[in-house]
Amino acid sequence: MADKSLNIAMLGHKHVLSREGGIEIVVKELATRLVARGHKVICYDRKSHHVSGGEIAETQNYKGVRIVPVWTIEKKGLAAMTSSLAAAWKASKSKADIVHIHAEGPAAMCGIVKLFSKRRADGSKKRIIVTIHGLDWQRAKWGGFASTYIKFGEQQAVKNADEIIVLSRGVQEYFRNEYGRETVFIPNGVSRPEIREADEIKKLWGIEKDSYVLFLGRIVPEKGLRYLIEAWKRVNTDKKLVIAGGSSDTQEFMDELKEMSVMDGRVIFTGFQQGRVLEELYSNAYIYTLPSDLEGMPLSLLEAMSYGNCCLVSDIPECAEVVENKAAIFRKSDVGDLKRVLQELCDNTQKVDEYKKIAAEFIIGKYNWDDVVDKTLELYR
Repeated sequence: MADKSLNIAMLGHKHVLSREGGIEIVVKELATRLVARGHKVICYDRKSHHVSGGEIAETQNYKGVRIVPVWTIEKKGLAAMTSSLAAAWKASKSKADIVHIHAEGPAAMCGIVKLFSKRRADGSKKRIIVTIHGLDWQRAKWGGFASTYIKFGEQQAVKNADEIIVLSRGVQEYFRNEYGRETVFIPNGVSRPEIREADEIKKLWGIEKDSYVLFLGRIVPEKGLRYLIEAWKRVNTDKKLVIAGGSSDTQEFMDELKEMSVMDGRVIFTGFQQGRVLEELYSNAYIYTLPSDLEGMPLSLLEAMSYGNCCLVSDIPECAEVVENKAAIFRKSDVGDLKRVLQELCDNTQKVDEYKKIAAEFIIGKYNWDDVVDKTLELYR
């Protein structure tokens, strides 16, 4: 198995060609790079709309990756479960050598893959790899049943996966303490981006280089957006706060944030963005902030640093491990401390510039997609 081309099936993401979350970015980066190295990859997408409202195409190829939409009940609480079930069934019957499942909820289907898999040509069973992108059962948007189901997925990964990949040392320690299960630490990667002028974003929202603080991510409670808006109301600055991202089964939370911001004309909600507009938002921010209570490994933070941004993050291990001493940090959930650091950075352009000068080289040197693929292939084999 060491020298031959592998057949790899991936499931657990939503839509591999969208940027709905970190999982989608990881699957796309891994899949395209694996194909470029001579392997065959099939990605099972949800057959549904993505967060930008666009339709999902039928079976297609992207840079050699075969993308197959699977049966999905497009309803909150059912979309992830039904698409994972359909994808696991297809993967079990496919010619895949490796079935790579992403996230804890979809990992509930490990047993189905294990039980129904066709044996490979040499008589051996498919290998099951699970990547834990975060302890998803802790996320605030999930109710009791959903949290229980996701925790069940975590337990199924422990029981049935040949290998488990984790993205942070803290989650690695959690699996060791909770289950006595050893995992493999393979963090995400990042690529050097092209810096863009502020053209489209100036037309759309009247924002220019260094005129705004940027949050970019899913609009969910655990990202700390309530703290951010409360703190921003107290910051004395003419800069804007740009909140870029779509809701993820959390439209009520989005509405709450807009209501909180209604009296502050400095807050701009852009909705979900990708492509050129996204690149411009990253390229021209004065500060990028991620005030999260909970993360797996925040790809948006890696991307923001790769664009040479001054970053401000909460002191949770998943963020602090990434930035080390190359970004500003505040105490998690502490509105007063977040306001203090925001005000300090808005008043001190020299300090912001110092962080900007070191961010890109540091993060690109520390997290490299080619290293991620090397380590993942080693685990596959």
